[in-house]
Amino acid sequence: MPNRGANDHLVVLSDKQELGWADSLLTPAEAAFLRQLAQGPTGHALFTGGGRILVVELLEAKGSAQQVREATRRAASDRLDLLRHYRVEHVAVLNHSQKHRSLDYAEGMVLANYQFLKYFKEKKEKTTPLQSVSLMADQVSEESLRELQVLCEAVCMARDLVNEPVNFLSAQQLSKEFARMGGLAGFSVNVLEKAEIEALGMGGLLSVNLGSQQPPTFTVMEYKSANARNDRPVVLVGKGVVYDTGGLSLKPTLNSMDSMKCDMAGAAAVGGILYAAAKNRLPVHLIGLVPATDNRPGENAYVPGDVIRISDGTTVEVLNCDAEGRLILADALHYAKQYGPQLVIDFATLTGAAAVAVGPQGIVYMGTAPETVKTDLENSGLEVRERLVEFPLWDDYADLLRSDIADMKNIGGSSAGAITAGKFLQHFTDYPWLHLDIAGGAFLSSSEGYRPKGGTGQGVRLVYDFLKNGRLG
Repeated sequence: MPNRGANDHLVVLSDKQELGWADSLLTPAEAAFLRQLAQGPTGHALFTGGGRILVVELLEAKGSAQQVREATRRAASDRLDLLRHYRVEHVAVLNHSQKHRSLDYAEGMVLANYQFLKYFKEKKEKTTPLQSVSLMADQVSEESLRELQVLCEAVCMARDLVNEPVNFLSAQQLSKEFARMGGLAGFSVNVLEKAEIEALGMGGLLSVNLGSQQPPTFTVMEYKSANARNDRPVVLVGKGVVYDTGGLSLKPTLNSMDSMKCDMAGAAAVGGILYAAAKNRLPVHLIGLVPATDNRPGENAYVPGDVIRISDGTTVEVLNCDAEGRLILADALHYAKQYGPQLVIDFATLTGAAAVAVGPQGIVYMGTAPETVKTDLENSGLEVRERLVEFPLWDDYADLLRSDIADMKNIGGSSAGAITAGKFLQHFTDYPWLHLDIAGGAFLSSSEGYRPKGGTGQGVRLVYDFLKNGRLG
């Protein structure tokens, strides 16, 4: 995403009501056509000739500033198909809009241009022709352009991780990918192997791993700026179930198991956030924690009725082996206590109930963080169009998790599934905490604007904006 492109094909961003620039860039006939077009509902105009493509994006300023930004991103993703049709490899964006929308337009186009092509034999046939987006806008600084480029890289890295199949991305390979990202961006990575996990008594992670032939990992990542504005770290916890069969509570294959390589999307989000924050040198102190394993019905797999012990000593009666994410997160949330964190945010494709409740359009969240933190995170969700819906954590829901033979059970019944999962996690926290259930939008069955089919990288842009602009505690 370079900053200049004098020889590129051109996209001009323009307000429908402000077309004075057209007389200097278009022929009189083209300018007259554009003005006539701008009076109707059409969103763009295309001019060809002389071997160059010129697209005029006719923008309107309807709604809030956040809605205008999203409309600009969506316009860019919509226009990508047109550029692909003409085999455009390099496009320059020239801003003539009063809203200075170049960065938003570039963001939408770059994210929409993402492809996961690793496993195609003939990649060239599949590859989009677009190779770069450059900006011709004096209002855009090199610093802000570089920041956006890194953020888009981070989102695409998270998408890649989610799209990887489990026959490549085992728990151990996931930790190696984090180490690679840390080397590129400048954050530290320490991987706890099975013996260390056993020494820590992480019974949730170890129990879920019993049916696997691959050992679990627990990855600890850290980025600390010299001028961090948070005195105590913000800890990010990501569910790293690299594949979820449901264990002995086996999922049916039709429409439920095929995409379960995505059950580590929370872990991918944590890695992406660390990458973006470290490479862009955000003034923050971050810790990332990822418990990772697959969940399989192997011969030694844990079974419904087992009682397991989490690393804080809590005993849990397992009544559903497909409610495994909360078990491995429980160990990680307890582990986070040693840092005396200012805030802990966990990310997990945790419940189908959350996906049903808000669909791919939103994120279910809940927690004990201050209202100022929740407000700022919700505002960040509006800024990047990863909107948050808060669910309650009333004490009544804890009653649904009472076990007859242990401290807790791992499911709460047929109602309020997303909330009882969050209530289970709350038990293992003693700090300001937020739980983000990203089951709805972390993996899509069809593309939606600049969010592709497959892994979306949900959570990376959301929390990056919050870390940059929000109150952290």
